[in-house]
Amino acid sequence: MSYAYEPERRTADSEPTWFTSALNADVDRGAVDVAGAEVHFRAWGPSGSPGIVLIHGGAAHSRWWDHVAPMLAQDRRVVALDLSGHGDSGRREKYGLEQWAEESLAVAGPAGITGAPMFVGHSMGGLVSFAAARLFGEDLAGVQLVDSPVRARTPEEEDARAKRQFAPSKPYSSADRALAHFRLVPPQETALPYVLDHIARTSMREQEGAWTWKFDPAFFYRGGSEHLGADDPRCRIAYLRAEHGIVSEEMVDDMRRRFGPSALFAEIPAAGHHAMIDQPLALVTGIRTVLAAWESEDRVAGLA
Repeated sequence: MSYAYEPERRTADSEPTWFTSALNADVDRGAVDVAGAEVHFRAWGPSGSPGIVLIHGGAAHSRWWDHVAPMLAQDRRVVALDLSGHGDSGRREKYGLEQWAEESLAVAGPAGITGAPMFVGHSMGGLVSFAAARLFGEDLAGVQLVDSPVRARTPEEEDARAKRQFAPSKPYSSADRALAHFRLVPPQETALPYVLDHIARTSMREQEGAWTWKFDPAFFYRGGSEHLGADDPRCRIAYLRAEHGIVSEEMVDDMRRRFGPSALFAEIPAAGHHAMIDQPLALVTGIRTVLAAWESEDRVAGLA
């Protein structure tokens, strides 16, 4: 599958070194067929190593992780995929959390991860990760959920179904016109401008002289999942709540009861729901801290 070009990124003098270094890091690209849909991925770090699969939220795509993934890939393989109906991946007649969970596991090996992968999912990607923990947790090294409301639908889906956002739009005549209409859902006032610009530019493509968003609006009407109401994830689980995100303290208390005493919980300070856009370094620190805690557990147990 091939698509026309994304708009050229405009480098700003205000971009910090960590950001430009991440975007210039070596990245492998590939795709695998999963149940009739071509699922695209990007991968960083040493192939043939234990690794992480990064799972984006609704209406997002793998490139939301471009500036985050390289900072997690020093000694592991880090893979970010486009779920079907998103990014450069193929589309389906119907979408569901279980299918996306299977896609996330299916790309791990072909993308260069050895052994059981760890899933890190943001927002809707956290729902996918939790469904995966229930479906095939014994095949995972653990799951980390980032400001994900473990419930029936995410804010993006609620807004789309209420026709407040994501209504079918006509193609834009230029990339600049499309960029002017790019919005975060739920709204978020705080954002690093260079991160937001990169994500916005990689969220569209040019086809036949017009610019369109990459996601399939039909994904908002995905099927439900009985796994979201379960209390017994079948692998280790950690929850990273954004301080100013969409998950209330009451929801976190409910998840503490559901996930059990071994689950890890932490808060990303000053972060909005889209933590990789306003607090990416704090997000990386949170993910790394969970990785270190679980690696320590494995050493104590003689598993590493």
